[in-house]
Amino acid sequence: MSAPAPYTVAALYEFRSVDDPAALQAGLREFTRDLGLCGTLLVAPEGINGTVAGSREAITALRAHLESLGFLAMEYKESESPHAPFKRLKVRLKKEIVTLGVPVEPRRQAGTYLSPAEWNALTADPDVIVVDTRNRYEVQAGTFQGAVDPGIDSFREFPSWVDQHLAGQEGKRIAMFCTGGIRCEKSTSLLREKGFQEVYHLQGGILRYLEEVSQEDSRYQGECFVFDGRVTVGHGLTPGGGEMCHSCGWPLRPDDLQSPLFERGVSCAHCADTTTPAQKAAFRERQRQYDGGLL
Repeated sequence: MSAPAPYTVAALYEFRSVDDPAALQAGLREFTRDLGLCGTLLVAPEGINGTVAGSREAITALRAHLESLGFLAMEYKESESPHAPFKRLKVRLKKEIVTLGVPVEPRRQAGTYLSPAEWNALTADPDVIVVDTRNRYEVQAGTFQGAVDPGIDSFREFPSWVDQHLAGQEGKRIAMFCTGGIRCEKSTSLLREKGFQEVYHLQGGILRYLEEVSQEDSRYQGECFVFDGRVTVGHGLTPGGGEMCHSCGWPLRPDDLQSPLFERGVSCAHCADTTTPAQKAAFRERQRQYDGGLL
């Protein structure tokens, strides 16, 4: 018996004015109804964003459809997963396709894009401030050498962090990165509005970097957290060795799995003290049903 075909996973976004986001949402729901896709597509007045998975044919059809709707400049990348990385497809209407919470103009004044090779050359300079714009739990899985971790729990916290930690360094060169590039469209635009002149970001984010750069030439340490069932990916975008705590969502390293506070599906060292015995019992029952194929 031949092995089932792997799922093609497409990560995409494009900042583009959408006159009627609700109509676009409805149209995408109708188009994708019978494609067998899973994942999430976000629609907002400022564009689209999403990570979806399905058969090779279904992903090709979705990309062609989006291009027919005028999304011709998508930041788009593909990888594979041996299993369905999401449970179902959701097409959601949002105010922003990535929520910063303050108005910026990414289409007009985002920072300078860098290819992976250009990124390596720039970030090797110790005078360049390299900033990881992701949430702190994502950083735990891996990051670039020498990168500053703002320690944020959501992107909404990033503008305040900039005001507190980068003010007065407008003359410095700032290099920013995130998972797929979309956060940096806004974070670099934010810095440009605040008077920073030399602002750069890694085009396509960590995912494109890991796809194109060999491990020998890489400045990235660890794996990249992804928001799907793979948990992490490594160089070549192959599924990594990460596991997620299904109680708090924290990516777990091998030593985390050895902690006496770790119980699969119930708790880890990061959240064991934050949930009640009743909550743990509910998580334990959920895990039992999952292991038994009931979920």
